[in-house]
Amino acid sequence: MDSLIELFISTAFVASTMRLAVPLILAGTGEVISERAGILNIGLEGMMLMGSFTAVLAADATGDPWLGALAGAVGGMAVAAVHGGIVIVWSGDQIVSGLALNLGALGLTTYLSRRIFGTGQSEVAHFEPIDIPLLSDLPFLGPVLFAQSPFFYFALAAAAVLSFVLFRTRFGLSWQAAGEDPDALDSVGISVGRTRWTALLVCGAMAGFGGASISLAQLFTFIENMTGGQGFIALALVIVTRWRPMWAVGIALFFAAADALSLRIQALDLAAIPFQLSLMLPLVLTLVVYGFAARAGRPPAALGRPWTKA
Repeated sequence: MDSLIELFISTAFVASTMRLAVPLILAGTGEVISERAGILNIGLEGMMLMGSFTAVLAADATGDPWLGALAGAVGGMAVAAVHGGIVIVWSGDQIVSGLALNLGALGLTTYLSRRIFGTGQSEVAHFEPIDIPLLSDLPFLGPVLFAQSPFFYFALAAAAVLSFVLFRTRFGLSWQAAGEDPDALDSVGISVGRTRWTALLVCGAMAGFGGASISLAQLFTFIENMTGGQGFIALALVIVTRWRPMWAVGIALFFAAADALSLRIQALDLAAIPFQLSLMLPLVLTLVVYGFAARAGRPPAALGRPWTKA
């Protein structure tokens, strides 16, 4: 027990939690925007995976991790565009489309990575933690908050900006109206389709950045299926946050702490817990938290429903 307490208050564990929360914050805040506009994006995992791959591909080709991060966003948006064509233009089933995109992204990235990179894994140009002068030297808080990758600071800023846009601007109110009552939005002359497209593409870009944060700031290479279900955890995170972008930060930290614990629990020699059980911990906690939160939250009224102009 003492070793567990020491782990939870250790600087390394908290800093690791912050780092692991970044993909969830990015993908989760993007999904909040998409669902607020009425688009259920089950394909979030595929968008993150494509973002991871295109980020590594661009960083390897150019030697510039910033261009890699941008390519990651473009990769996520490309998958989002396919989803938009199916569910917005053709009014297809949003769940079926998302699941198909997840499988398609997994197969495509696996095939292309083997063709381009082979079976060997080599590091590409990547992001190192940024030590903010003076602040990074602070005890505990320094390495936890002020010695992280650029993705960490971007994730916090993006959550704040998207929260402001969603609740304080006319553009954000249009997103909300598209998810609550698209007929009312159309009646005032605002295009429901265009509104949903913008929300979905924002979601794709954020998911792509989330995937890029894994490949360029954590692993420095591409590994098949490297997102490992984080897109599905982000989907549950959205419900727990009750569709509020800023809440995604706190909930993502909770899930990331479970992930960090699962990676370290073997070193604690806790009754020889099999590593398979420790790796299940984040997903099990996700299901438990989701079970309690799903009953309390109310999703947007038109979430998942195709809309066509009468």
